[in-house]
Amino acid sequence: MSGKKKKSMKKTAVELLKKTPLKPMWWKLKGVPPIYQIRHFLMDIHQDKLLFEWYPDIYRENAGGPVDERKVIFVENAMSGLSNSFQLLYNDLKASGKYRIHVHHLGWYLIHRNEFEVNGARLVRDLGDARYVFLSEACHPLSCLSLRPETTVIQLWHGCGAFKKFGRSTATMMFGPDLAHINRHPQYENYSCVTVSSPEVVWAYEEAMGLEDRKGVVQPIGVSRTDVFFDQEYLDGARERVLKKVPQAEGKKVILYAPTFRGLVARAETPDYETFHLRKLKKALGEDVIVLIKHHPIIKDYHMPKLPEDLKGTFAVDVTRTLSVEDLMITADVCITDYSSLIFEYSLLDKPLVFYAYDLEEYFDWRGFYYDYDELTPGPVCQTMDELAAVLAKPGFGYDPEKMRLFRERFMRSCDGHSTRRIEEHVFGKSLRA
Repeated sequence: MSGKKKKSMKKTAVELLKKTPLKPMWWKLKGVPPIYQIRHFLMDIHQDKLLFEWYPDIYRENAGGPVDERKVIFVENAMSGLSNSFQLLYNDLKASGKYRIHVHHLGWYLIHRNEFEVNGARLVRDLGDARYVFLSEACHPLSCLSLRPETTVIQLWHGCGAFKKFGRSTATMMFGPDLAHINRHPQYENYSCVTVSSPEVVWAYEEAMGLEDRKGVVQPIGVSRTDVFFDQEYLDGARERVLKKVPQAEGKKVILYAPTFRGLVARAETPDYETFHLRKLKKALGEDVIVLIKHHPIIKDYHMPKLPEDLKGTFAVDVTRTLSVEDLMITADVCITDYSSLIFEYSLLDKPLVFYAYDLEEYFDWRGFYYDYDELTPGPVCQTMDELAAVLAKPGFGYDPEKMRLFRERFMRSCDGHSTRRIEEHVFGKSLRA
């Protein structure tokens, strides 16, 4: 049997498995002790071999020649397409015609671990003569390499501000690995530059990435993905794109519900509709409202809660896989979230933001925040559906423009529509735009 046919049969088997209860059952089973401990012991041995021997050997074999000054690599860790963190910079590089652009899709948490490791090997091989490397999140294959000094690694990150903790900041929390594991497999040592949304949050990224002793690596020059919120043509087209997918939203107030995920990244889950009671919301708000639901992109399809059939498509629509969060934020009359960093981008739009933090104490114990939650949030905080429904029924949704202005000035000061240009000038010494 040919390798191509075997691969096709394996893919078919995996697709069939996804349509049965077996895969989610396995996700639950492998988290039960002692299965969890045994699996992780064996995985740690394998990971050490991969990161300390195989990948470094591949890199050394391909890093002996001269660096290609025109070679730019974009690394998508867990996205199947080109993420909004990269899009504007990618467009400028491509339009300039002066660079050879390589995009690597590693498939973290999207494909089988063996396939991910093969994709990682391809990336490591390609890194050997790369001049520029752009990331939007932590990257395991790159983290284990002693990169040649000519290679510049730029972390654009995928969020703004500093809300829930990540990286080394979570070493004492339930979320993420402990400090010993982080030190054994450091994620951020190869970074030449990390771009952030404001001087206010530099300290948080330095703490999370262990860069306190490398002042100047974290640069508050803006976040590229936010430039679209200052592009009038993009703003004008957003509502049209939303209505094309959800025509029933025409003439209605649009409520965007965009919660973050719960649990570990590998088993990320979303709140269900028992915690976000849509029928109670409909009873309070009536028929002239539609709720568009955008779950976190790392949520697996089989973890998506099912909308009540009598509300599906009329009062509520799940647009997680069909619409961008940028178009939804621009179109929404009000946004409901909990602990998502989208609050920072949303502040640029100067519109009402409401927080539904029904599990605030549990989430704080699990992951923690960089700032006091109640002081940080630039909108009403609700912990029950009754409170949430009452706020949403108010004219203006309890919006305080001055509070939002101060929040935006504090956390998004460097995001003014010119972030991509400043990043290009910092990395390439000039703007790539004509």
